[in-house]
Amino acid sequence: MDTKHILAVDDDAGLRELLQQYLTAQGYDVTTVADGATMNAHLANHTADLIILDLMLPGEDGLALARRLRAEGDIPIIMLSARGEDVDRIVGLEVGADDYLAKPFNPRELLARIRALLRRSNIPHAGVDSAQREPSRFGNFLLNVDMRELHRDGVNVPLTAGEFNLLQIFVEHPNRVLSRDGIMDMLKGYERAPFDRSIDVRITRLRRKIEDDPNTPKFIRTVWGEGYMFVAGGND
Repeated sequence: MDTKHILAVDDDAGLRELLQQYLTAQGYDVTTVADGATMNAHLANHTADLIILDLMLPGEDGLALARRLRAEGDIPIIMLSARGEDVDRIVGLEVGADDYLAKPFNPRELLARIRALLRRSNIPHAGVDSAQREPSRFGNFLLNVDMRELHRDGVNVPLTAGEFNLLQIFVEHPNRVLSRDGIMDMLKGYERAPFDRSIDVRITRLRRKIEDDPNTPKFIRTVWGEGYMFVAGGND
């Protein structure tokens, strides 16, 4: 199996050393940098399978970096912050982070989240399994699970790994109310705290990609007090 490359961006030299030693001991190829400029230089010449990104950085902060990284691709991002307030977590998820961990944290918890994100982003593509599935249609969209692609009127719609996995869950469970906890359970390996509402943020991000009016969704509908329901017909 290929060694996964993790890029950690944090201005705390002690934490960088801890991440380097701990994650390397877990079998990962680890690079650590202190700021966004050095991160950009590294990514210009190397790929990364996952990025650990501190919120508070000198120069361009973690939120701005996460927003730009997400606009350019779908590398899984875990955001770190000494500020553990819910608003920081929600903003981090809104700009494109896949997970959020408040400092100080247990390295084993970080490892569990890294493994969960890499597992979700490493679902086999077409050709791995001979029993390929037929693409699913909803509205003017075509979802190809084996190719992990979404097209609208033949044009590719870029989705992050987390957004794709979430959409796949909805498409495979149409016209059924799915609770937040149920959705979290189907997003295999996701660690969550009691009363975690980050699934709402993830659904908001997905709605922006597939709904004509995200404020009045026709595909992913809110069922107040219960959860969400996917309606493939849109206007049903």
